[in-house]
Amino acid sequence: MRTNQQLILKTRPPARVSLDHFELRQQPLEPLRDGQVLIETHYLSIDPTNRVWMSDRPQYMPPVAIGDVMRGFGIGQVIESRHPDYAPGDWVSGLLGWQQYALWESGSLRPLQKLPRHLDVHPTAFLGTLGVTGGLTAYFGMLAIGQPKPGDTVLVSAAAGSVGSLAGQLAKRAGARVIGIAGSAHKCQYVTEELGFDGCINYSQDDVGTALDRLCPDGISVLFENVGGDQLEAALSRLKVHARVVLCGLISSYNDSQPRGPRNFDMLLHKRATLTGFIVSDFASRFPEALAELAPLVRSGSLKYRQHIVLGLTQAPAAVNMLFDGTNHGKLLLQVADSADS
Repeated sequence: MRTNQQLILKTRPPARVSLDHFELRQQPLEPLRDGQVLIETHYLSIDPTNRVWMSDRPQYMPPVAIGDVMRGFGIGQVIESRHPDYAPGDWVSGLLGWQQYALWESGSLRPLQKLPRHLDVHPTAFLGTLGVTGGLTAYFGMLAIGQPKPGDTVLVSAAAGSVGSLAGQLAKRAGARVIGIAGSAHKCQYVTEELGFDGCINYSQDDVGTALDRLCPDGISVLFENVGGDQLEAALSRLKVHARVVLCGLISSYNDSQPRGPRNFDMLLHKRATLTGFIVSDFASRFPEALAELAPLVRSGSLKYRQHIVLGLTQAPAAVNMLFDGTNHGKLLLQVADSADS
């Protein structure tokens, strides 16, 4: 009988995440019943939303309950199936959780084998450039909501991250001028020299407001916001009339007991701007449209990305902290299965 290794949420982190907030549980796997599928988790996506799910503040999904397996997007392979739509060896993605094996019988499970042949890429792409917390978020946030066009100035915070890096590239392909904000000189160099942004602000060294006055002298047409806090406040003061603000994330406050808001919220009124918060699952019916456009760009190398892989299930809490420290370089993944093809 197989034994499942799981990370169970034991206490809610007050700030940074630690393995002490979880119980490492060894759980025997029972035989499958009709309609069930057993999946071996190969990779988990490590995202800011993991930190949100650990808290009990109001959010777009119910918080992970104390005593439950920690929620997480992942990809894996079916190793046993008593469901007619899945066979051993199939690659799938979904909310597999922080565990070695996931037992599925209902809910959303994405069968990667049944996608069109032109999406033939490495499975990890479906957690990054073609994934829910990567390319799909960037695609719908930037193109469906931000709607950049030639002549626009687009500002992207967390520009070296898994979503921001792709959102900025998509805005460039739409003909806009794109400025990024990142946390180091190295990341800014990556954003401008490799991703093709027109400029980048190193918030760890530069005054963001002063840099925005220099790089966006005519104002900001589209703001793709991933960070919040002081960066959002500086950007709101420099919006153009009828600007579009795409609220994708607020990572600067996820470790705080109370969320921080900008003090100049009135700029949305004065500039007659629109601010739209969105969750990518709202666009689920349009995922095939996005994949059809993104996959050829990924395969041809036109859409550039990096992956940062951390090894071992017990490293998941520390990996979450990397997102807040800025020590990851590219899409952050956790490799769970020893046999995973990296």
